[in-house]
Parts: sequence; C-alpha cells; structure tokens
Amino acid sequence: MAEIIQTGGVWAFDQDALRLTPGRDGNASVLRRTLGELVVPLGALAGISFERGRRRGRLRLRLRDGADPLLHATGGRLAEPHDPYRLTVESERHGVAEYFTDEVREALLLARVPSTPVREYLLPGPPLPLSVSAGDGTASFDGARVRLEWNWKTEAAKAAAGPRTLALADILGVEWRPSAGLERGCLRFRVAGAPAGERATYDPNAVELWGFRRDPLTALLAAAVQARLPHPSAAAMAPETAREPETAREPETAREPETAREPETARRPETAPDPETAPEPKASQRRERARRPETVRRPETVREPKTSQGPETARRPEAAPEPEAVREPEAAPEPEAAGADHDVLLRRLRRLGELRREGVLTDEEFATAKQAVLRRM
Repeated sequence: MAEIIQTGGVWAFDQDALRLTPGRDGNASVLRRTLGELVVPLGALAGISFERGRRRGRLRLRLRDGADPLLHATGGRLAEPHDPYRLTVESERHGVAEYFTDEVREALLLARVPSTPVREYLLPGPPLPLSVSAGDGTASFDGARVRLEWNWKTEAAKAAAGPRTLALADILGVEWRPSAGLERGCLRFRVAGAPAGERATYDPNAVELWGFRRDPLTALLAAAVQARLPHPSAAAMAPETAREPETAREPETAREPETAREPETARRPETAPDPETAPEPKASQRRERARRPETVRRPETVREPKTSQGPETARRPEAAPEPEAVREPEAAPEPEAAGADHDVLLRRLRRLGELRREGVLTDEEFATAKQAVLRRM
C-alpha cells in the first residue's frame, strides 16, 4: 500500500483502487469537502503523472474518457483547487510522490488496464438529494426531477414564470460553465423544444453564475444529473443504429427486372442439349476418343517453345534458388521471444513485490531492483 499525506488531502493506493480524501482544514475547497472521499477503481485510470516544481509539485490523475460523470459534466473546466484529481505536494515530499506514481504505474502495467474510452460510468455521481444556491437561483435534484427556484437577483422576465420543475426523462443533457473574468457562467439543462443559444439571464432552464464562492457546488449537481442520464457512448451509437432502417430498404430497391429475368436465361441449357439428338453423336464421340491419344501427345510439342528459348533460358531453373531466400520468415519468432521476456519481467516485478511485503527486501533494495527491471522493459 502506498500513501501520501498533504495539507490538501490524502491519497492512498491499495493495488485495486485509489482513495482520495480531502483535507480537513481550510486548504480544501468547498467542493472537495462536500464531495468527500472519492474511490477511483484501478480500471478507471488511464495514467498518473507527477510534476516537480521548485517549491511545490503536483500529482495528477488521468481518467479514461467516460469513466467519471463529474469530468464529463464539467468538461475539464474545474479550477485546480476544486479538481479532485490533482494534489499539491510540498518539496520535502517529492520523493514520496515519485514512489507513489511508480506504484500506480506498475499496477496499471501488471493489470494491463487500457486507456481507451469506456461505455459506462465507473464512478458514481455525488450523493443525493442535493441542493445548491448560487447565482440567481437555487437548483435541487432528488434523483427523479430537477427543481429551479429564483431569488431577488433574477431577471424579472425570467422570474415571472415562477419555479421550474424538470423531470429527468425530459432532460437531454447538462451544461456547466464557470464564470471567467467578465463572462458569467451557467448551469443549464437542455430540454427538447427549448430555444438554443439563449442567454442564461433569460433562460428558465438555467441558473446564472457570477463567480461566487458556492458556484463550484453547481458542478456537483450537474454531475449527479449526468450520472443518471444515458452514457455518452450510447448517445454516440444512436445515430449509427438509426441508419440501419435505410440499409434495410436496399433489398426493396434491388428488385431490378433484369435480375428477375436471369432464371429465363438459366433455362437455356435445358433446351440446348436436345436429348433426342444426344444419342446420335455417340459413334462420333468414340472416334474422337480414339483420336485423343494423338492430342494427348501435344504436350510434347508444347515443350518445343521451351527448347526454342535456347540453352541460356533452360538454365534459369538451375539459377532460381529464390525459394531459399523466402525462408527469411524463419527469423521472425522475435515477437514471441519479446513477449516471453515481457512476461518474465512482469513475473519478476510481482515476485519483487511479494519479497518486499514478506520483509525479505527493504524499500531501497526493492526500488533499486524494480528500476532495473523497468529499464529492461
């Protein structure tokens, strides 16, 4: 088990999952404290990196596309203090951060976890029910419906319609955008029939964000709704399945009359043989069979062109040991040997880990031996 403790939180790795616990003091953002401990399974990871700095470094996790509803809902727009997959590391703990990174990478290598996108969420959304007051309104979600209520800062034309309730089945998607500079952010729910491109100030399906302290909490509500909507991979596959009826109509257009008349031409062999005249040529056929030995001898005359090519061309078969050069693929078992060496190195890494857990190897001996094996890989 590997662990690193910092003021911003604690990261622990037990070979199967990463546990990300936020700090308890003011160093952790309001979003991290509200989200609480986050368990990331090993299969959801695409990689890990450590960025060393002069005073502080940074641990960063990279998840597979489509594994976390929070990352999908925010689109990577979370600032560093609110991002649960970043951890600031003090300079005196850089060595521990590098060791932690090596442990996670080794586990990903041994488990052969792919970095390709996933077709279902591997992390759950934030716990429910959830209610957030930010910007010009309050958004609540209980798992079945979203309710939007407005405050005194709401535009009059928008507040005149009163509170808004959206059933989960009517929501097509969620858009979350933080405020940046003079540009305001929003938490918008896309509903069928709603006008596109309308400003959040006048959109009854959106909460406008002005950059206040509690604005990042709306990202949690967006993630909670996104976790209960169809996975993005299912939405991407929908257009492909929608085209199947078009291809199913091709047999209907393939009813060409020309192909339908082909059986008529196929019947011609039935009239062509003329079975009444068929027994008559039997005598002539016998005569032709008697003459066939003469035609069988024709291959002897076929050999004449070979002799006409001259002795120089006749020697070409002797100088054509080219099939021997084709034997070069015999030297192609290198990938098998490379795969075998790779498996041997992986087993050696597992054995080193067992020796360290049994106390046979110290941490320094284990790190030295592991680096030697990784360099060979």
